[in-house]
Amino acid sequence: MLSISGAAALAVWLYLILGRGGFWRMRVSPTPVELGPAAPSVTVIIPARNEESVAGLAVASLAAQEYSGAFRIVLVDDDSSDGTVAAALRAAPPEMLTVIHGAPLPAGWTGKLWAVSQGVADAQKNVPDYLLLTDADIVHPARGLAQLVARAESEGYDLVSWMVLLRCQSLAERALIPAFVFFFFLLYPPAWIPSAMRATAGAAGGCILIRREMLARIGDIARIRGELIDDCALARAVKRSGGQVWLGLSTEARSIREYGTFRQIGRLISRAAFAQLRHSVWLLAATVAGLSLTYLAPPLTACAGNGFGIAAWILMCVAYWPALRFYRRSPLWAPFLPLVAAFYLMATLHSAISYWRGAGGIWKGRVQDRR
Repeated sequence: MLSISGAAALAVWLYLILGRGGFWRMRVSPTPVELGPAAPSVTVIIPARNEESVAGLAVASLAAQEYSGAFRIVLVDDDSSDGTVAAALRAAPPEMLTVIHGAPLPAGWTGKLWAVSQGVADAQKNVPDYLLLTDADIVHPARGLAQLVARAESEGYDLVSWMVLLRCQSLAERALIPAFVFFFFLLYPPAWIPSAMRATAGAAGGCILIRREMLARIGDIARIRGELIDDCALARAVKRSGGQVWLGLSTEARSIREYGTFRQIGRLISRAAFAQLRHSVWLLAATVAGLSLTYLAPPLTACAGNGFGIAAWILMCVAYWPALRFYRRSPLWAPFLPLVAAFYLMATLHSAISYWRGAGGIWKGRVQDRR
């Protein structure tokens, strides 16, 4: 039995390394040639709910963009009870920033997407060429907007997204955040996303640039109004409509949201994990079996002296090392990926239990995923 489990785990890791689009390499694409003075117009849309601690820095980074085209910022306040609006208003000149106080949340919508849809409606007044959908915790580099638009314009993409650099300072973040990106790219290999030969479509919700005409073609934000994993749902809708999608890593755009404890990161994972599995018990069971074989079987069989298990564990460490290096973590963290995977597995089970209890997808005080 040990030999069978070890051999199966080794086969899985050989496939992941050789046949999954090189997702584990964590490659940063070269910066595209930037545009001239006649750059397309852009409206930046920021949904925000109780983001006083981060919104000012995010808005300030956008107000300081070195972009030759016309652009403006729309922040949609989603019923904040703190100083989110005041922080945003202090961070940008009034001629650049518009603040919208969001309307009550209608049935069938998630809070974030309802806020984004109101920002899109306001943006239509100026008929921009592009919309940049970004979160209130994302700090953008000075040339970030120019680089995103240049990528879309020069390579013909309808949606361009950056997986931004996530905060990795607390013990919980150092232990779990590199794996978060590693697992995301495993599900959505960046090399597969632009390919017309692959159905895979993904995006990172913190930073998405989309052509306004393409968003209108797919039915605007209403098309995905109830989605918890809204970024990938949007990318999927664009690709299914014949659009071109690109996802890459950024070393400069960064999230400043703090996850100081393991519990906070667990809630982040739990919020959408069961929705990712389409609320299916069978997919949940398959996920438990798959994660156990892929991440738990290698160390367990290796410790029993099984050669296949040892080889699988080594390949796992090799595959995980680029993610650790990207986040400036020691390679000594790599052998502990099975423990990290066990944590993610527990968070996924918690997500299912929360859904069955009628409290799934809790975010910013709202239950967003219930039967």
